[in-house]
Amino acid sequence: MIEKALSNLKIASLNEMQKAALDAFKKENNIVLLSPTGSGKTLGFLLPLLSNLNFEISGVQALILAPSRELALQIEKVFKSIGSGFKVNCCYGGHSMRDEKNSLEFPPALLIGTPGRIAAHLRERRIDTKNIKTLVLDEFDKALEFGFQEDMSAIISQLSNLQKRLLTSATDAQEIPLFTGIVEPKILNFLTHTAPKGLVQKYVQSEDDNKLALLFSLICNIGNQGTIVFCNHREAVDRIGDLLGDYGLPHAVFHGGMEQEDRERALIKFRNGSAQLLLTTDLASRGLDIPEIKNIIHYQLPPQESSFIHRNGRTARMHAEGTSYLVLSEDEYLPEYVDQTIERVALPEKNIMPEKTKWTTLYIGGGKKEKISKGDVVGLLIQKGNLLKDELGLIEVQDHASYVAVKSTKIKDLLNVLRNEKIKGKKLKMEISK
Repeated sequence: MIEKALSNLKIASLNEMQKAALDAFKKENNIVLLSPTGSGKTLGFLLPLLSNLNFEISGVQALILAPSRELALQIEKVFKSIGSGFKVNCCYGGHSMRDEKNSLEFPPALLIGTPGRIAAHLRERRIDTKNIKTLVLDEFDKALEFGFQEDMSAIISQLSNLQKRLLTSATDAQEIPLFTGIVEPKILNFLTHTAPKGLVQKYVQSEDDNKLALLFSLICNIGNQGTIVFCNHREAVDRIGDLLGDYGLPHAVFHGGMEQEDRERALIKFRNGSAQLLLTTDLASRGLDIPEIKNIIHYQLPPQESSFIHRNGRTARMHAEGTSYLVLSEDEYLPEYVDQTIERVALPEKNIMPEKTKWTTLYIGGGKKEKISKGDVVGLLIQKGNLLKDELGLIEVQDHASYVAVKSTKIKDLLNVLRNEKIKGKKLKMEISK
């Protein structure tokens, strides 16, 4: 089954960490997998978990708890890509509880969810736990940071037939609480405290108190490249987003205080290139399905070195190259955990706005629940919308919506042409995504 999964995923071979996890899962009942962001941890636990599922057993056999909705959805997406034939469901806050209740009436072999939502379903006795033999606590330190201790403890206390427990983390600083039931685990530590080989670190410093103007100048200097700007708090993200908007600089915003639909749209636009700039909190530093990017900007310095490392882990992954910039006000200094000899960048006096992105995101008001597939979307846009293949970008079909990257020069004509067209016999709302 592993060979089939790798073939479906178009992966030639597993990396060292994934091989170690697969081997340990065969021999150990308690495993702690420590590995950096972007190293393939999701496959590192999904493939071993797959070997413990049985088509002859009904009901939920394995449970994965993830600290964020986006991470839970990403795990579900990867598992579906494996093509195992086992049913999987994902439960998380911010969308319809009714859809989840209906799905759980025909329970999956693998259940993925955020602690709060899984705990809610257990309280309502919608999940039969008797066949759950495998538990994965993904990005466990982040789950503790988000305050999920009580929910996770309540969930695990009801899993009386567990045989395998696997905990993953991108940091080794966290002590494992007793409620996890993980005793004398096999520790697979693939963390490194050195910067990736392809990462270059630089800083810019303001000579007055206008730090935002410095950020704007830095972004203009970088140009139209995939860039994430990190702040420490949601309020700062919103404030900076508003001010950059006043400068006329296109961007997407992502943080935990946003509605789920808005969060998903922001990531979709960043993934498909409709937005090249993402303003965010540390929520985006780990576990998100976002593309390889060129630049990280620390607008506000993280309080711990571990957060700095996780943020930087979004670039220079594998063998790629990337740059990490620190933005300092006139009275700020480089933190101790940063090489004090890194280059200070001198920015030009005149700012030139980055080129506009070539892509715009089209929203279609129907998705998987309306039986719409990527093929349906492609057929509509090419056959009826008269688009060429290279005028279509990334397509994402969700439960009740679809999003497509379309060349910006074509989007208005496309909407006019498709005004009265239908998909699967239904006339669906189509518009430029907000």
